Order: sequence, then C-alpha cells, then structure tokens
Amino acid sequence: MNEPTLGVAIITKNAAARLAECLRSVAFADDIVVIDGGSTDATVQIAQAHGARVLIDTDWPGFGPQKNRALDALSTHWVLSIDADEIVTPELAVSIATAIATPRADVYALDRLSAFCGHWIRHSGWYPDWIPRLFKRDSARFSADLVHERLVFDTPVERLSGKLLHYSYEDFETVLRKLDAYSTAGARQRHAAGQRGSFGKALARGAWAFVRTYVLRRGFLDGRAGFMIAVFNAATVYYRFLKLAHLGTQPPRK
Repeated sequence: MNEPTLGVAIITKNAAARLAECLRSVAFADDIVVIDGGSTDATVQIAQAHGARVLIDTDWPGFGPQKNRALDALSTHWVLSIDADEIVTPELAVSIATAIATPRADVYALDRLSAFCGHWIRHSGWYPDWIPRLFKRDSARFSADLVHERLVFDTPVERLSGKLLHYSYEDFETVLRKLDAYSTAGARQRHAAGQRGSFGKALARGAWAFVRTYVLRRGFLDGRAGFMIAVFNAATVYYRFLKLAHLGTQPPRK
C-alpha cells in the first residue's frame, strides 16, 4: 500500500518577508504549490528557490476562491493549507506527519498563535485559535468569501499538538494596509448580500467592536498591543460600514 502523501497549498501576493521561513518549515511535504496573485517583489523567486510549484493567477477572485485554486493544483492524499506568513513549528511538523500516517480523522485543527507588531497575542479574541487546516483531500473546501474565508467540511475535527506561528501584522504599515483591504472587501461582500450601511451604523458597530475586543475578550491583558488591536478592529468595522453606505449610493453597473 502506498504511503500517504502531503501537499501544502499557499496563496501569495508580495509575501517575500516571511515566505522563505514558511517554506522551510514545510520542507517535509511531498508537494508545495504557490498560487501567486501578481507579486512585484521577490515572492515568486523565493518560492521557486525553495522547490515550490508556482502558478500565476492575477484575476483575484477573493481569498476563498484563490485558496481553492491552490487545493485544485494538488493531487496528494492530504492537504495542509497555510498562509505565507505562517510558520509550522518542529513539534507541529511531527504531529502532522503522525496524523497522516495513522489518521484518526479526516480534518485536523492547528493551534495558531499570532503576533501583532512584535507581540504574541494570547487574548483579544486571537487566542486560543484552533483553525482547521490539515485535511484529507476532497473532504473539505474553502468558502467562497472574499475575505475571512473558512474551511467547510462535514466531519469531526481532531486537534494537533504544536504551534502554528502567525506573523500577521509585523509593522504599522501592514496594519493600515490590511485595515483598508479588509474593510473594502468586507463592504463589497455585504453589499453583494444585499446589506446596507450608514454613518450611524458605522459608529455603533465600530464602538461595539472595540468593547468586545478590549473588554469582553480581555484585550486589556495583552497590554498596549491589546489596545491597538481593539482600535484596529473598531476602525476596520467603522470603515467597512462607511464603505458599505457609499456603495449603496452608487448607480448599478451596466
């Protein structure tokens, strides 16, 4: 009987900062595919130098559909889907190898620990963060969401030991860039679903996002970084609903 194979699916665009470290952490995989959305930095060269198969797809359909393209490019028994700013620790690598050699489930969740501007975050709604990312192929797909996509499956999930380190916001420039990108994508997604925004709704939802993050999710325990995350969440929600209101005033495209 053939040994089970593992493929790694990654989507990128201008992801050179952590990509080499990311790819080194999954070098034990049988196949690595990178779907690039048109990088202008060294992303493609770094991926190729580390043995990944690189496919260029610049007609950006959203995070969910792009990740499904990466899944479709693999033919391995198992798939590990990670982002270019995520690092598989050695302990997690051992857990993954054990899981596919003697599987107890078709889908496994990883223990993700995220950093914000150099600080590891253990509250603020960011942790614990068990995220399904390892699965037997054809047992799961990503949702079609433009942003905040999720893995869709219909089977029990097992948890793996070891951390998935996520360097999501390395500096303030990244924070501001993602704030703009996420609020825009979120507004478009809600507009497509028939929702409408307003200035009052933007204020109310933004204020609630701050309270939920900083108080209810104990962001204050993360110190200054927790306060910044609460402000970031509030601003993202605020601008999402302002942009949604603006979209509602635009004439329909022919």
